[in-house]
Amino acid sequence: MQDYQPLRLSVAPMMDWTDRHCRAFHRALTKRALLYTEMVTTGAVLHGDREHLLGYDAVEHPVALQLGGSEPADLAASARIGEDYGYDEINLNVGCPSDRVQSGRFGACLMREPQLVADCMAAMGGAVKVPVTVKCRIGVDDQDAAESLFTLVDLCAQAGVTQFIVHARKAWLKGLSPKENRDVPPLDYPLVHRLKAERPHLTIAINGGIPSLDAAQEHLDAGMDGVMLGRAAYHEPGILGAVDARLFGEGEPVDPFDAVEAYKPYMAARLAEGWKMSSMTRHMLGLFHGQSGARTWRRIMTVESVKPGAGLEVVDAALAAVAQGAEKLRA
Repeated sequence: MQDYQPLRLSVAPMMDWTDRHCRAFHRALTKRALLYTEMVTTGAVLHGDREHLLGYDAVEHPVALQLGGSEPADLAASARIGEDYGYDEINLNVGCPSDRVQSGRFGACLMREPQLVADCMAAMGGAVKVPVTVKCRIGVDDQDAAESLFTLVDLCAQAGVTQFIVHARKAWLKGLSPKENRDVPPLDYPLVHRLKAERPHLTIAINGGIPSLDAAQEHLDAGMDGVMLGRAAYHEPGILGAVDARLFGEGEPVDPFDAVEAYKPYMAARLAEGWKMSSMTRHMLGLFHGQSGARTWRRIMTVESVKPGAGLEVVDAALAAVAQGAEKLRA
């Protein structure tokens, strides 16, 4: 298994959000952030429409495939398929708390079976040359968080895993919905920092409730190897435009208008393939968050993009409205 140093910042895998269109849009804002797919189950990879599930545009690199599953052989086979598709990393989901995931014996419930996770990671690592990584919670339900987290990490490290992304919350599998599990369990950043301090040879990225690049920088300054942004990056994608300059020391911040122009060729190509405009614009609604014209941008993009035959003229109209609003504000 290759030694792998992660990028300093990544965008979390988020079901129904981080599809190929979202990732291509985020790539127009940052060249360096590592992007993740939505979780794809091994059953879907092995038996489903692979091109639909795994297809992506080359512009998305570096991009990681997140798998859901608990059978080592199936995960190994799925990892090989992901590697053949060109993904830069294969990640195992040990954090999703949904009922569907629990019934399938994968996701956060695997925190209760750390040896099985280690066996899965050993199988995946033996099947591919790209890095294999784990994204986990700090525990589930009444587990002692420190014990569950350190046990999982240590067993996976013995299996050859060097990189972990830790969502600094427990998952409550009984009594909380998946949505509540993203907010209700308290964050325990100090525990994840302690994990890095006591396992300095491992690469540890932190995830969970991180609202801004300022907060991300604080975690990096505290010794974390990487930070994963979730909802903040999706709902306020404009913050990704500052990632390369601020966290990697490369180039200048990307202006939202320039990002949209950079995304247009991708949009045009997908429209020509038959994709609907709304499948792409839905990921762009928060681009001008906090700026003059943000509400107009959202309204035009939401209302006009769902109309039959909608094309790039919707984006042009929305951009013009935002620019006009900014001009009035300056005047």
